[in-house]
Amino acid sequence: QVQLVESGGGSVQAGGSLRLSCAASGYTYGRYRRVYMGWFRQAPGKEREGVAFIANDGTTNYADSVKGRFTIAKDSFKNTLYLQMNSLKPEDTAMYYCAADRPPPGSYGAALEYSYWGQGTQVTVSS
Repeated sequence: QVQLVESGGGSVQAGGSLRLSCAASGYTYGRYRRVYMGWFRQAPGKEREGVAFIANDGTTNYADSVKGRFTIAKDSFKNTLYLQMNSLKPEDTAMYYCAADRPPPGSYGAALEYSYWGQGTQVTVSS
């Protein structure tokens, strides 16, 4: 009965910031070994791509396109995942999804390896 619910999306001008949140229920993130939570995004007509990921031990990984601008973090006590997005660009416009699972080693960035997904929150960045 794992559920993920995203919030925090909106419309901003280029260079602005947003903070996305993902509230998880049905399990406590810190109790599971080798668990990854992450953010994916999908723009119209494009495939879903991985954005940022964090393992239960705190290890983080980022897509090259967002490295240095986005920061992923988690609050295990609140079962909440965050994505701080700074210096936003129009190319960041997409539906952003929260995901969680236990992907095989080295496969944390593959959407097909995740079973638990949120409904998505829209991020729109204008020039």
